[in-house]
Amino acid sequence: MASIDEIIKREVNPFDLVNLKPMNFWSDKQDATLTVESIHQEAVIQIEELVDLVATDHRSRTILLIGDSGSGKSYLLGRLKRTLNSKAFFAYILCNWAESSNIWRHILRSTVDSLIQVPEGEEESQLILWLKSLSAFTKRNVKKRIFNDGIWQLLQSDRQKFINHLKNAYKQTSIYNSDIFFGVLHDLINPELYDSACEWLRGDDLNEEAMQALRVKNCIDTEDTAKNILANFGKISTDTQPIILCFENLETLPKLPDGFLDIQPLFDVNTTIHGESLKNLLVIISVVTNNWKRHIDKIQQSDRAGIHRLIQLKNITIDQAEALWAYQLQPLHQQADFQKNMPIFPLNRQALEQYYPGGKTTPRNALLLGRNEYQKYKLSLINTKKTGSTKLPPDISLLNSLTIDTKKITITIASKSDGTKTPIIPEDSERIKAEFQLLWQKEYKKSQEKITKISLISSPDLIRMLQESLITLQIQGIKLKLLNGKYASYSLSYQQPDKPEPIGIVWTEDSSMTSFFNIMNACHRIIQQNLCQPLYLIRIGGVGTAKLAGNQIYSQIFTGTKNIHIKPNLPSVHYLATYQSLMNSALSQELVIAGKIITLQKLQSLMRESEVLHKCTLLQDLGIVTKQEPDKNNVNSKQDLRPVKDFLLNLVKTQGFMGVPTLIKEAGSQFPSVKETDTQHLIELLCQERKVKIIDPKSKLEDQLIRLVTN
Repeated sequence: MASIDEIIKREVNPFDLVNLKPMNFWSDKQDATLTVESIHQEAVIQIEELVDLVATDHRSRTILLIGDSGSGKSYLLGRLKRTLNSKAFFAYILCNWAESSNIWRHILRSTVDSLIQVPEGEEESQLILWLKSLSAFTKRNVKKRIFNDGIWQLLQSDRQKFINHLKNAYKQTSIYNSDIFFGVLHDLINPELYDSACEWLRGDDLNEEAMQALRVKNCIDTEDTAKNILANFGKISTDTQPIILCFENLETLPKLPDGFLDIQPLFDVNTTIHGESLKNLLVIISVVTNNWKRHIDKIQQSDRAGIHRLIQLKNITIDQAEALWAYQLQPLHQQADFQKNMPIFPLNRQALEQYYPGGKTTPRNALLLGRNEYQKYKLSLINTKKTGSTKLPPDISLLNSLTIDTKKITITIASKSDGTKTPIIPEDSERIKAEFQLLWQKEYKKSQEKITKISLISSPDLIRMLQESLITLQIQGIKLKLLNGKYASYSLSYQQPDKPEPIGIVWTEDSSMTSFFNIMNACHRIIQQNLCQPLYLIRIGGVGTAKLAGNQIYSQIFTGTKNIHIKPNLPSVHYLATYQSLMNSALSQELVIAGKIITLQKLQSLMRESEVLHKCTLLQDLGIVTKQEPDKNNVNSKQDLRPVKDFLLNLVKTQGFMGVPTLIKEAGSQFPSVKETDTQHLIELLCQERKVKIIDPKSKLEDQLIRLVTN
């Protein structure tokens, strides 16, 4: 086995692998904090007590979870989902609704999106597990309720019997639109109708064919309907597990004209949950401490009374911080011939005691300190006399000065004949840029995995995502709600300096041709009033046949005129969604890059400097950014390898130096469809461009190190 120093030199800094931004516990991988069970254990116990209480009396309750930035609120929610999923069904709700007037529809959509997820260790979704756990489909014995397979099989083939059985089982409960609701629940057990049934429950605007198959006449398109459907879930599940609604990132709420968050509607919802028979729900509202203090007076006193328990997350101890370090370093130690009684090597406890003399810190600060201390040790391995390891080139073989703090790393080498000093790793601003681009690629990959079709996002949310990107690109005169009426939130306008009229944009992915007709009517009115020039329609869905009225109006507007219909591709939505995710993290003070908390203003600056949004074809089609030229070095390949090349260079920038096999492995993890031979070719190109250099290229591949070339 290799020595621990050899492994440290070739591997990625393990603390760089920690996700420090807020996470959706259904789509993001959990990290180190979950492995140190003593962290926030008191909070876990208190929350579990309330889960048990709701499961007993079915009265809905609310927990306010507050903690400083970096205290581990997101991790705690993920830990609760992981450990208590056998006791409750979990819904993750990001507080980023486009406007407070559609808050119930946003909550219902997010709840159903979570219920269709499959918990760890299960084969079926939460939604099907919830359905099978209803008292209508179970029988009791002395110890527990057992799923009655006989009743299920009998009712599965007969929709009307299924509906009548549920109506009889819950006749004492006031179920909203019971025939329709129970009918859609039956459609969930039909594989051919499952997707459409889920889409109806989440409030999608379905096409006429899907609605006919589900035997429904209307979609969930009002706040009152969404509230009542959500209430139905609670009302018929009082004999089964509670549903836990986890609200996170209050900092992403819509803003009022005075700059404060529009927080009151959320607590209106919370009060309604307790006062209008929305049973069997546990609401957890997670918020940063200083934001809660700033907004508490904006909430009516009667609504504050709806908080049943306030849980303040405490800082962690030095022992707990040391345990976090040990967990992150464990994979390296397992590869090495190393003594097990040094679980945090190459780090030491004294660093924790020195930086945190009070004996307490946040999980995030502990991990950031571990990262910097680890990098400090890794770079010290350059001194070959100390380690007797691979000989490095003369220009980086003599360590002249090393200054480390938790915010910035500066390393300089005095070895050139002219006496100039050459940095081994980029200066702070360059490191931030490199880490930002790595983070962007990581988050973009998550967006690809999570958003598999554009219609998964509502039209108001799509418009808001577009608006946020336009603001970052410093587009002027952006105004929401170009249209009037029901579909106003599907639209916006903006001003171009060289044109007197504003440019209009309408984005609709509603499947219903009735909705499409109404939207085209609204578009026709604004064109008649000369409110914009031109009008862009963004829509990947169909526009109906020539005999439909909506299609006829569409043809008048977009055929032979200056108005343009753009069909967006899915990658464009991934770009917009990725930026929104990073923006939400910045707003909640949880976006950390190169050891620094990144503000929204700094994030916007990084976005513009990197020009990452310039690759979004939708923005190119709108004329917001210039169309991208094809990669001249990649003309014979079907795949654009520029992102892979950028990844390789940025990873070396952040590490200083690392093993070539590790670099290839990391690229393969980020870009699984790229061949290893292509990755090796890109590394060769970077060497030819004198951006990186292979140390001792004559040695075996597994022994080669690669470093950044600096001027």
